[in-house]
Amino acid sequence: MNTSRYLEALTALSDESSIPKMQAYHKIDRPYLGVSNPQINDLTKAWRDELDLADRITLAATLWDTDIFEARVAAAKLLTQARMRPDDAAAWELLQSWVPDFDSWAIADHACSAIQKRLLADPARLDAVELWTQSGDLWARRAALVATLPWAKQNNPKPDEIEARERILGWASGYMPVRNGIMQKAIAWWVRDLSRHDPKRAADFIAQNRSLMKSYAIKEASRYLPEVEPDAEG
Repeated sequence: MNTSRYLEALTALSDESSIPKMQAYHKIDRPYLGVSNPQINDLTKAWRDELDLADRITLAATLWDTDIFEARVAAAKLLTQARMRPDDAAAWELLQSWVPDFDSWAIADHACSAIQKRLLADPARLDAVELWTQSGDLWARRAALVATLPWAKQNNPKPDEIEARERILGWASGYMPVRNGIMQKAIAWWVRDLSRHDPKRAADFIAQNRSLMKSYAIKEASRYLPEVEPDAEG
C-alpha cells in the first residue's frame, strides 16, 4: 500500500502561522503542521470510505510512526469506529501498542476514543487495560480511565456492566493517593460522568476518597451531583 499520498494530503493543509500556538498549547516537542481538527475529520472520513480495514490499519500505523501531531490524531480517527468487520486482533493490537507512546492529553484522548469502541465491542479486553493501571507510566494509567469512560455513562447497566464499572472504580481508588493533577482530573472526570447516571455511587466514591482528592478534583467530580446522602462504607 502506498501510504505517502495520505501524508502528503495532510501536509498540504499545513498552516505555518498556527504551528507556534500549537507548540505552546500542547507543550510537547514534536512536529506540528497547523492543521485543524475539522480538516483532519474531513480527511479521515474520506479515507475510511475509501479504504478497507486492513489498509486503514496499515495507514494508521504509518501515520502514528511519523510522530507528527496531526498524523497521530488522524491515525486514531481512522480506527474510531463502533463496528469493525471483522473485529479481529489487528486493530486492537495496534491501538494497545500506542499506549506507551502517550505523552499529551490531546493525542492520548483521540486514541482512547478509538480504544473505547474496541472495548465496548469486546469487554473482555478490560483485562488488558487493567495492566495499564500497573504501569509506571502516568499516561498509561490515565488511559485506563479515559478508555473506559463508556462504563461511567450507562443509564441502565446490566449486572456485568455494573461489575465492570466497579472494577474500574477500583482502579481509580487504587491510584490514591495521587498528587499529579493530570491523574486527579482523570479520576474526577470519570466520577463526574458517572454522577449523571448514578449519583449515589458517585457520591459514595467521593465520600470514600475525599481525604485523598484535591479540592479541585472534588469540585469537578461533584459538578452535576444532586443532594444525595453518601454511604461512606460503600
